[in-house]
This record gives sequence, structure tokens and C-alpha cells, in this order.
Amino acid sequence: MKPLAIALACALAAGAALPAAAADDAKVKAATKQVETGAKKIGEGKIGEGVEETAKGIGGTVVEGARFTGEKLKEAGKAAEPKAKSAWESVRDGAADFGQSVKNFFGRLFGG
Repeated sequence: MKPLAIALACALAAGAALPAAAADDAKVKAATKQVETGAKKIGEGKIGEGVEETAKGIGGTVVEGARFTGEKLKEAGKAAEPKAKSAWESVRDGAADFGQSVKNFFGRLFGG
């Protein structure tokens, strides 16, 4: 039973550490540390206490990692917004130029 618990704790700790590597945030790191502490307790034979702490740490890591990622995505969206507007303006201007060219073509063709 003990080797299985240690293997489970290590797998959970490794999985929970992935968001922490991508997100450099203190709350994510603290939650990841809680997972590590819980895994150590499981290894010391304090299975109930360790599993509880590990589970809380995993939950915290997921929540804080998602929050941090959301903030970064929001910042990226705001940074890209002016470029998106200028891209739309370019498309609009190109369509207007094309329309004017078609009008001029048919004007010259049929009426001079």
C-alpha cells in the first residue's frame, strides 16, 4: 500500500507542477509547495494527512494557474487589439479601393 501511495503522490506532484513551470506566480508556487509537502507526508506514512494536503495543493495549483493564465491572455488580447483594428482598417480600405477600381473600369468601358 505504501509504495502505491508514494507513486500516486509523486504522479500528482509532477502533474501539479506543470502549470507552475509555465506561470511564474507566487500563489501558484505556494500551492505547488503544498503538493510537495503532502507527498512527503504520504511518504512518511501519514497517508490521510498527506492525501488531504496534496489534494488541496493540486486544487490550488489548478485554480491559481488558471487565474494567472487568464490574466496573461487578457493582457495579450489588449496588446493585440490595436493591431486587429488596423488589420480591419486595411481590409476595409482595400475593399473600398477595389470598389472604386471596378467603378472606374466600367465607367471607362461604357461611358468614357
